[in-house]
Amino acid sequence: MVVPTLTGLLKGAAADFPDRRALSVSGHFDLSHAHLQRLVDSAALKLAAGGVNPGDVVALVFPNTVEFVIMFLAVIRARATAAPLNAAYTAEEFEFYLSDSDSKLLVTSIEGNGPAETAASKLKIQHVTAALPDASAELNLSLTQSNSNGSVSDSVGEIVNDGSDVALFLHTSGTTSRPKGVPLTQFNLASSVNNIKSVYKLTESDSTVIVLPLFHVHGLMAGLLSSLAAGAAVTLPAAGRFSASTFWPDMVQYNATWYTAVPTIHQIILDRHTTKPEALYPKLRFIRSCSASLAPAILNRLEEAFGAPVLEAYAMTEASHLMSSNPLPENGPHKAGSVGKPVGQEMAILDENGVVQEANMKGEVCLKGPNVTNGYKGNPVANEEAFRYGWFHTGDIGYFDSDGYLHLVGRIKELINRGGEKISPIEVDAVLLAHPDVAQAVSFGVPDPKYGEEINCAIIGREGWKIGEEDVLRFCRNNLAAFKVPKKVFFTDSLPKTASGKIQRRIVAAHFLHQNS
Repeated sequence: MVVPTLTGLLKGAAADFPDRRALSVSGHFDLSHAHLQRLVDSAALKLAAGGVNPGDVVALVFPNTVEFVIMFLAVIRARATAAPLNAAYTAEEFEFYLSDSDSKLLVTSIEGNGPAETAASKLKIQHVTAALPDASAELNLSLTQSNSNGSVSDSVGEIVNDGSDVALFLHTSGTTSRPKGVPLTQFNLASSVNNIKSVYKLTESDSTVIVLPLFHVHGLMAGLLSSLAAGAAVTLPAAGRFSASTFWPDMVQYNATWYTAVPTIHQIILDRHTTKPEALYPKLRFIRSCSASLAPAILNRLEEAFGAPVLEAYAMTEASHLMSSNPLPENGPHKAGSVGKPVGQEMAILDENGVVQEANMKGEVCLKGPNVTNGYKGNPVANEEAFRYGWFHTGDIGYFDSDGYLHLVGRIKELINRGGEKISPIEVDAVLLAHPDVAQAVSFGVPDPKYGEEINCAIIGREGWKIGEEDVLRFCRNNLAAFKVPKKVFFTDSLPKTASGKIQRRIVAAHFLHQNS
C-alpha cells in the first residue's frame, strides 16, 4: 500500500486543476495551482542548495502572507520540518520555541522580526528572509548556496517525500504550563486533509477567505491545506490577518463558499453584522466553527444572520486538527451543543480503567487513527500519560448520545468541583451567552474555603448594553440548577485570549483573581 503524503496530494491537485485559482492576496494577485507548485518546487531546491537537509527544522515567522504559504510548502517538499511560530512572541518565548524544536534556520519576511532574530542570534541559528515581489517573479530567498557535500538534487523530482517524514512541528497550547512539542508526519497531515475534504465535500469549486493565523493548526489544516489539496481556492486578507471590515467584501469578491473560525471571531462577525450590516452577503454552503465550544445561542444567531448551516467540529494539534464534526445537511442533522461524529478515525469514551463507556455515559474522549501524532518530542512522561490502553487520551470529558454524536463537557482539569459536584463550565457559558445583552462570556473555578471551588464568570456586554450583576444572576437562576449559578460576575471590555483566539479559563481566572485581590 502506498502511504499518502501531503506533498503528493498537493501535486495531484496541481496536475488535475493546473489553471484554477489556488491562492490570492486580496486586491493584489492570484496564483494558479500549477504556478504555486512551480514556486514551491523552486524554493525547495533553493533550501536544499542552501544546506537544508531532510529532517532539519525550519522556523517560519510571518503574518498570513503568500511568502509564508510558499515557504511552508517548500520546507516540507525539501523533506525538512516546518515550525511556524507566532510573530507576536517575545524574544524569551522565541528562544524557548526555537530551542525546543531544534530549529536550524529562521525564515521571516523581508521586514524581519526583532525578537525572533534576537533569539536566533543567541542560539546561533541562521536567519534568512523570503519575498515574492509580484506574481510573475521567483521567490527571493536570502540563502546562499552553501551545501558542498555533493548530495544536492539538480531537479526537484529527485526529492522523494515519504509518509514518515516529520513535516510539521507545533506546540500545544493546552492547559499545562509548559507547551509540549508535537511532531506530525506527512502521513498524519495527508490523513487529516483527506478527512476534512471528505466531511465537508470540498472540491475545486470551493473558495474560502483565511481568518485564522496560519501558525495554528486550525487555519493551516482546515482553511489552507485542505482547500489546496481539493483544488479549491484560498484568499489571504491584504493586511496579513483577519479584519472585520474587509472580511465580507473579500468573501464576496472571491466568491467564497465557506469559512472556518473560532467562536470569538464568529462573535465579532455577528456583532459587525448587527451594527454595520453589509449590502450583500455571499451564498455559503456552510460555516464551520472549531477550537473552542460554540454556544447554541451563537450558532442559531449565525444561521439566522447568514443563511447557512453552522457545523461545529472538534480538533486538536495532536490529531493533526480534525477529530469529529457535524455533517453537512445532506449527510445528516447538525446538532447545536454537539461536535458531531468522528471523521476517519476511531473514537471512544473511556473510564479511568480504560473501559469503553456506553451511550450517554461520561468519560474521557480517546482516539486512534492515522492522523494522530506518534508522540510528544522528548517527553516520555507526557507520552506515558497520553497513550494508555492503546488509545490517545485527549484530556476532555464527553459522551456520545444515542445517535453517535459527541458532546463535550469540558477539560478534565477545567471541570469545577463545587463541594463534590462536578460542573461543566461549557454548560454555564452556554447559558450566559443566551442572555440577549451578553456578547462574550466565560465561567471559571476559583478557590473557596467552604466548597473547595466556586464559580465565577467574566462578561463583555453587547454594544449599548445595560446589564448588571443581578440581571445576570437572575437569568442564570432561571436556567441553571442553583449550585451551578456563578457566585460573582466580572464585567470587562476584553478577555485574555491565546493567539489562535481561544479563551483559556485558567488565564482568565488568574487575571480576574489578581484584579480582585
